[in-house]
Amino acid sequence: MAEWVWEGRTRTGEVRKGTINAESERDVHLRLRQQNIQPNKVKKKGKGLAIKLPGGSGKIRSEELVVFVRQFATMIDAGLPLVQCLEILATQEPNKTFKRILMDVKNSVEAGATFADSLKRHPQTFDTLFVNLVAAGEIGGILDTILNRLATYIEKNVKLKRKVKGAMMYPIGIAVVAIGVVAALLKYVIPTFEQMFADFGNAKLPSLTQLVINMSHWFQANFTYVVIAGVVSFIGIKKFFATARGRRLLDKTLLKLPIVGKLLRKVAVAKFTRTLGTMIASGVPILDALDIVAKAANNVIIEEGIQFVRDRISEGSNMADPLAQTKVFPSMVVQMIAVGESTGAMDTMLQKIADFYEDEVDVAVDSLTKLLEPIMMVVIGGIVGTVLIAMYLPIFEVAGNIKSS
Repeated sequence: MAEWVWEGRTRTGEVRKGTINAESERDVHLRLRQQNIQPNKVKKKGKGLAIKLPGGSGKIRSEELVVFVRQFATMIDAGLPLVQCLEILATQEPNKTFKRILMDVKNSVEAGATFADSLKRHPQTFDTLFVNLVAAGEIGGILDTILNRLATYIEKNVKLKRKVKGAMMYPIGIAVVAIGVVAALLKYVIPTFEQMFADFGNAKLPSLTQLVINMSHWFQANFTYVVIAGVVSFIGIKKFFATARGRRLLDKTLLKLPIVGKLLRKVAVAKFTRTLGTMIASGVPILDALDIVAKAANNVIIEEGIQFVRDRISEGSNMADPLAQTKVFPSMVVQMIAVGESTGAMDTMLQKIADFYEDEVDVAVDSLTKLLEPIMMVVIGGIVGTVLIAMYLPIFEVAGNIKSS
């Protein structure tokens, strides 16, 4: 008989933890259910929960996850048994890694584990939010409703990520192209013109032309060092921003940037309200929901703000007051949440805020793209134009001298 560590919830939502001696994981689940406790985590003492399947990383695309969740919700709503649903979906799943994961989940459920506990064995595919919502759906007997909410949440989250990623990648892509063009001009184009200028004899070149040629000489002589310095700088900066201090500095700086900062703040509000609204509507306790939302914030400053709100709520405060104290979220959001608290329609209000800010993100991304496009074109055109003018100035001078003579 082994010792097992468990964590679960009572029917009132109270979190309970403890240890129990049992022959198997299934026995633990059965004994806890007899005590009216819904287990969320069960593991042998000293052992982890995550299961790594051979032949795949366990990472599944969001689009595949949405299809699975939608189909699963439809089957559950039609009254099919849970195990049968999993077996059908696993059989028809084209992704071999996902197929193995679904079969493992099915086998775990057949062995007596809850659906949520079985999903928890694969944290790379089913995150904490996913597992907690499923657990709430199992306890409340509304698994199909929860799954449909999950699918909608994932779809909106993916759409939001794509828009922001596209807005951020555009200027980066243009900058990379600009650097590549300048490097090609300095290394290949300018030396060709320099050989042609040598045929002009000892004629003095214009200052701008000589400056560009000198830059080309320096670049060619130090090309290897420039590449090494660039790679080392990139790795060093990346490692620094991976540290707690660097991440905090980066997140704080990004939020303070004139245009990008406003966009990121709107994205944060949309994600915070959408995630929290989905979890509250699904019956997840507010403290657990805020804890999960904070970890999913992807910004240290915003995460600290949400954790501050969570701590104040655990001490008996409402949500709106500490949210205003963080100064992370706009006053309009705080006021709408206060209204949601007073009317008892917090989940509905949060979803409305999310809808509004997702529309705001659309507008902000379009505005940012329209603003950056002409600026980047002018910058690239200015660089290339300056180099071309510098290269053709001596030719114009020679042509002028020939004409005057």
